Amino acid sequence: MAADVSVEGCRKSYGDVLAVDDVDLSVDAGEFFTLLGPSGSGKTTTLRIIAGFERPDAGRVRLGGDDITHAPPYARDVNTVFQDYALFPHMTVAENVGYGLKVKGVARAERKRQVAEVLEMVRLDGYGERKPIQLSGGQRQRVALARSLVNRPKVLLLDEPLGALDLKLRQEMQVFLKSLQRELGMTFLYVTHDQEEALTMSDHLAVFNQGKIEQVGSPTEVYERPATEFVAGFVGTSNILERNGRRFSVRPERIELNGHGEEATVADVVFVGAFTRILVDTEAGERLTIVRQNDGSTLEPGARVHLAWRDEDAYEIEPPGNPPEQEVR
Repeated sequence: MAADVSVEGCRKSYGDVLAVDDVDLSVDAGEFFTLLGPSGSGKTTTLRIIAGFERPDAGRVRLGGDDITHAPPYARDVNTVFQDYALFPHMTVAENVGYGLKVKGVARAERKRQVAEVLEMVRLDGYGERKPIQLSGGQRQRVALARSLVNRPKVLLLDEPLGALDLKLRQEMQVFLKSLQRELGMTFLYVTHDQEEALTMSDHLAVFNQGKIEQVGSPTEVYERPATEFVAGFVGTSNILERNGRRFSVRPERIELNGHGEEATVADVVFVGAFTRILVDTEAGERLTIVRQNDGSTLEPGARVHLAWRDEDAYEIEPPGNPPEQEVR
């Protein structure tokens, strides 16, 4: 079966800036797939190439096996949800959601039926006559979702849609979006710079850095077995150690403080509610972060401790600038 979305060898430059550098990507039907990376890493440009808002300098884009590289945005069976909602303030919620159907010439009765159906889907039934200004940020984002979903696109593209929301609302929307995606069985292609968001919501994710993809995998694979030092440092917190010429990553929660192993000195102790973050300096001159659940015990800066971790928790990584070859999914 053909992938829902395929990006093959895409490149895109803006003057001397190479925004997307030979990107290959394959997204299966029904996946929640996330493009994750810092600002300027190429993730949004890749999404815009898929949407048709940007034309690649090289490479091609396929949707359901069909080459859509040169198709205009309106001819692609995708819809995009943006961070700023882009709602018409003078229209009601129902009019906003049904606008695309109206442009397509869908009859009023059928339009009303489809709008009511999708508003119920996004938990906004009964809000059709309100104006966007009468809604909360999360409700406006769900209106924007409804407007994109009412046309039943093959793929929904989401460009940092939760970036304008506060933390609690963003977390609630993460749960809602993932639940909605599962309910619909639709392919969601999501862009974010938020690592926790990507790990929470995704079936698979691609980590972008400087226009390239450094790793593709499930959240567990990317977190537990980072392919490069960049991925280890960007996706969560990781300790990079070098022993006998080999570099490897150990996550903070995998390091134990006990009576054996390497000796280190406590540099700082940070209370973070349910857990404590402990910074230690090793004999090799490394500053490591350790996380442990609060159990009532205390440590003070200057205390001597011993570190231990299991061999399987130390994952060897490539040095900076040498990402391994990625299997194209």
